[in-house]
Amino acid sequence: MSHSIKQLLQIMAQLRDPEKGCPWDRRQTFSTIAPYTIEEAYEVAEAINRDDMDELRDELGDLLFQVVFYAQMAKEADAFDFDDVVAGICEKMQRRHPHVFGDAEIATAEAQTLAWEQQKSTERKAKAGDQPHSLLDGVATALPALMRSEKLQRRAARGGFDWPDVFGVITKVQEELDEVRVELEQGASKERVAEEIGDLLMACANLARKAGVDAEMALVAGNRKFERRFQGIEKRVAEQNQKITELSLDELELHWQAIKSDESH
Repeated sequence: MSHSIKQLLQIMAQLRDPEKGCPWDRRQTFSTIAPYTIEEAYEVAEAINRDDMDELRDELGDLLFQVVFYAQMAKEADAFDFDDVVAGICEKMQRRHPHVFGDAEIATAEAQTLAWEQQKSTERKAKAGDQPHSLLDGVATALPALMRSEKLQRRAARGGFDWPDVFGVITKVQEELDEVRVELEQGASKERVAEEIGDLLMACANLARKAGVDAEMALVAGNRKFERRFQGIEKRVAEQNQKITELSLDELELHWQAIKSDESH
């Protein structure tokens, strides 16, 4: 084990020391740390999106610290430790890459993806034992809803429950949008409208999947674009000594279209 890893493990153990450790770190549990782990993973993705290697290095350190935190708490509970985590992932990677660490032959990335999923499916079935098994087993409920929707539909597609092409999904998106409109026009309850919007969002996630687009990252990019353009409106309005709250929607739309036009040139 490298000196740096040993030092990090020692720092974590000291932070959790019952007598001399940090009160905040001592108070944490697996469930209280989990939201921070999700946040750190997104910050890694954000650094990658910005192509900021210095920031990426720092964010990866923060993410690694989460792993060390869990391992320390598990060690205190006599469940496992950091070495067990590392040994487990080493064994799993070797098992799932027989074309690298064994005699299997896989020629393309696509074939590897298929083999990987087949291996994971075999492992899930073995883990389930005699219990009923579903193609949807193992899709984490803690995933962001859009990402989870895409994964659920990808799993269902393995069982043949899928559109033959992307255009069938486009038709489905329009169908779900029409159903939302009908519910709104009929004054349906908020719960009923929410249900239909949920169906629409799932159809949109499925559209992204069929188009070969990561739905979660597409929405991240869409959010970023909206933020950039809206802040552009705020800047233009301020330069004209106006207040955004005093402009009509038509006036704001003119600013929006001007910013879009500037971006396209």
